[in-house]
Amino acid sequence: MTDAKGNIPVHIGEIKKHSIENGDGIRVSVFISGCPHRCKGCHNPEAWAYDFGEVYTEAVKEEILSACAPDYIDGLTLLGGEPMAPHNVLASLDLSKNMKKRYPEKTIWLYTGYTMEELKERKSETVDQILDLVDVIVDGRFEEDLKVVDLPFRGSTNQRIIRKEETPN
Repeated sequence: MTDAKGNIPVHIGEIKKHSIENGDGIRVSVFISGCPHRCKGCHNPEAWAYDFGEVYTEAVKEEILSACAPDYIDGLTLLGGEPMAPHNVLASLDLSKNMKKRYPEKTIWLYTGYTMEELKERKSETVDQILDLVDVIVDGRFEEDLKVVDLPFRGSTNQRIIRKEETPN
């Protein structure tokens, strides 16, 4: 499905409303479809396609934000696919802004195959705004040769957990 300009709209592959594996505490995890990395051994290859799942609409956004409302939900996690793919950054920014506006006390985790350095090299206002809003970034592509099954919140040892207070300049 494409929009009037022939562009594929952003799709959401899955919304997990009670996730404990994608960040601290109980979280709402949103899998944004489309990934340019296509890492060997990826646990979510169906989300490589940009048209996998349902179209991101105002109703879907409200479903996600409403799922974050209960006190026992610690925050929102954006992953994919690739939430920082150029195709997806506006939706990632929209979700992040609305999350922080509605629930400033809750955290946002962002999983991306890009490294923090690659994201900063883009010199994109949209990307910079997302980085300012998120509390924790798990960066780096999954590398099957570096896979560790019981590694907390990561799939391979090259991936980093960067908390906002530790973000390199």
